[in-house]
Amino acid sequence: MYFTALLARTDDGWEASDTEFDDVESLDELADLAREAAPDDDTVLVCIEQEGVWFGIVRIDGEDDPRVFVSDAARAMRSAYGEILLTDELLGREAAEADMLALDDLDEPADDEVGAGRDTDNDETGAGGALDGDTDPDEVPRGPVGDAGLLADLGIDAGTVLTLSADDALGEIAETLGAADVLEAVR
Repeated sequence: MYFTALLARTDDGWEASDTEFDDVESLDELADLAREAAPDDDTVLVCIEQEGVWFGIVRIDGEDDPRVFVSDAARAMRSAYGEILLTDELLGREAAEADMLALDDLDEPADDEVGAGRDTDNDETGAGGALDGDTDPDEVPRGPVGDAGLLADLGIDAGTVLTLSADDALGEIAETLGAADVLEAVR
């Protein structure tokens, strides 16, 4: 079971709204939806939880780029909501693709240069070494990804965010923010 909500910080405190994300297909669309909930470019937290499995927080501050934290990327990737949050940039895929393009542009070494200066008897990485890539670029990492410090200025440091349990992370975050009652009202 999923729970989704928006927490918007206003002059009167935190306001929560139960918002459906069914029509949202990208992180940009999610950020736009969150900005609509904030009257004066205030901070908005998008809270997503798959009960006992994973949770995600997206922080939007005015027109700034969204900041994202997901507690377990591999588990989140199996859901439509997780696919929205787990962008290539968040997963580090853009850098890997750029590195591969740069490698493709390198001149091919002459036959007598291949393996020059390497001890091939003890090469455990294969003929191409690290250039072959020992990880699948499409593989999603297990565990947390993103900006664990996205709530630090609100009183929840990165270490605390990293240790939150998927069972009640959103409740603990709301409690610390002083928004537990408004979050429970929409739950």
